Amino acid sequence: MIKDKIKLLKADITTLRVDAIVNAANTSLLGGGGVDGAIHRAAGPELLDECRTLRGCSTGQAKITRGYRLPAKHVIHTVGPVWHGGRQGEPALLASCYTSSLKLAKENDVKTIAFPAISCGVYGYPVSQAAMIAVKETVTFLEKNPELDSVSFVCFDDDVYEAYQHALDTFTKDEVSK
Repeated sequence: MIKDKIKLLKADITTLRVDAIVNAANTSLLGGGGVDGAIHRAAGPELLDECRTLRGCSTGQAKITRGYRLPAKHVIHTVGPVWHGGRQGEPALLASCYTSSLKLAKENDVKTIAFPAISCGVYGYPVSQAAMIAVKETVTFLEKNPELDSVSFVCFDDDVYEAYQHALDTFTKDEVSK
């Protein structure tokens, strides 16, 4: 069942032993605050050196690097949209962050992946809406790509965890009756 492949965690994403962690990056890919800064610090300066060769990343897209000093083998960098009220294509761009990251994971034989709450920090995306998009895109992808073993959503506090739990319950409630 799809629900069995999705995990909700309250943890430090930089400590997870998974094939890939997803970085909520900025368009330069050269580090920043929040999750982005924490990943760059934990991975070491080699990550920044590799990111410089990637020449940035567009909003909604994803690029992959090695994990360096992280327990994760890879970092998938994706650029989430800044929230402007939802009328500037933010939902489609956020959905693309998840699908682009998951496609890149599949192309690189990643079996276990962990996502932060993309765009929910300084980018201001409403957590409940972001969680619904994240879970919907992930469930849809897993239905078509069963070779992924697990997708974790790493939540930074109780409110984010509860939003993701609600989204997961919403998108997997019919699965029991299948």
